[in-house]
Amino acid sequence: MSGVLIAGLGNVFLGDDGFGVEVAQRMRARPLPAGVHVEDFGIRGIDLTYALLDGVDAAILVDATQRGGPPGSLYVIEPQPESETQPSALLFSPHEMDPGKVLRVVNLLGGACERIVLVGCEPESFGTEAEQEGRIGLSEPVAAAVDKAIELIESMLAHALQANNMPSNRRVIEI
Repeated sequence: MSGVLIAGLGNVFLGDDGFGVEVAQRMRARPLPAGVHVEDFGIRGIDLTYALLDGVDAAILVDATQRGGPPGSLYVIEPQPESETQPSALLFSPHEMDPGKVLRVVNLLGGACERIVLVGCEPESFGTEAEQEGRIGLSEPVAAAVDKAIELIESMLAHALQANNMPSNRRVIEI
């Protein structure tokens, strides 16, 4: 696969952790530019690893991201893959999604994905509090951020396609 991959990440059974999945599902129903692919990876880190190793030019990962802002805040982050020398630190379950670990494995295996950007949303709750154990569905502020995230991603795609590359900010941008 070449082009741009938009990857929805998260666990729909843990409240706001389903943010990336919701964004991916809604984006799949929208018209996309040629060469842009949207996938809901959920908690399948191995599948995301293979997708990033499969000749993707750029990727936009979408996930719930705790950075200390108000719930529903959006962030654009360009992750820097850390090098890892201990093979045991790179092993993960087929039902585990750790984007940092995925990027370290892709880097170690020589992945050629030129640009990887994370669009993150500050969660309100992962549904793990005693009174909300296993809550399905997004909180109100995070649900309200889904359409804003889609607009942001579409804007990034338009900019990238015009400039023929993904924006390079090397910092966190709060939206």
